[in-house]
This record gives sequence, C-alpha cells and structure tokens, in this order.
Amino acid sequence: MRMKSLRHQQGTEVVEFAITASLLFLILFGIIETSVVLFDKATLTNASREGSRTGILWRPDPRNLATEDNEITQAIDDYASDYLISLGGAASMSTDVQRVDVDGDGTFNSGDQVVVTITYPYQFLLLPEFLDTSFGNFELSATTVMRAE
Repeated sequence: MRMKSLRHQQGTEVVEFAITASLLFLILFGIIETSVVLFDKATLTNASREGSRTGILWRPDPRNLATEDNEITQAIDDYASDYLISLGGAASMSTDVQRVDVDGDGTFNSGDQVVVTITYPYQFLLLPEFLDTSFGNFELSATTVMRAE
C-alpha cells in the first residue's frame, strides 16, 4: 500500500521546483536589473559632475563658450563610456549645457553658474521585450549646477 502511494507522488518534486525556481529567478533578475539601473543613475550623476567641473574652471578672457561646451560634452562622454553599463550598444545620451549669468553683465565670469543636464534612455538588460512593453520608455537623467571659479 505504501509503495503504491509513493509511486503516485513521483514527479511532484520536479513540479514544485519548477514553480519555486521560476519565482526565484524572477526575483533574482529583478534584483540584478534594479542594481544596474541604480549604478547607471550614479554614473550619470558623476558624469554630469565631471562635465560641470570642466565648465567652471577659470580660463583667461576672452572665453570661447562653444569650445568649452564641446569640452564639457567630451568629458561627459569619456566618463560615461568608461563606467556606464550599456549592453545594448553605445550609450546615446543627450547633454544640455546652460550658463546662468548671475551678475547680469553679459559675460560668463566668476560667480556665474553652469547647469549640465544628461538624459539617457535606459535599455533593460534582462527580459528587454517584457520590461520595455510594461514600463514603456524609461529614461535616467542627472542635473548638476556649479558656480564658476
């Protein structure tokens, strides 16, 4: 009688494992994806800081703001290419550099502000089709404001 009962239960462990393992893997992949999003957000914040630091450095007059904006963008791109996790190819960030003339004299000098904003369309690494349709377009952004020296 006991052998007959055990024969009817064969395979139950496999079914239980399949249910439990799928839930475990879903939680594991969610933790990994969340960690990558947080790391990329921190990387964007640091990249915007690097760009702002480049923009606030003292330079002799006359200042060429277009060249400085290119240097800011290059500093951001260099930092992001070194640290940003982007398995979907090269990161396609958009960078916006604004200058705030605090004293109103029409020139960018000491005390004025540089505002650097980076926007990055995040691409999900794990289960991209499922997550992209569930969450839509997911963008990370970082803004840094610094005063010029």
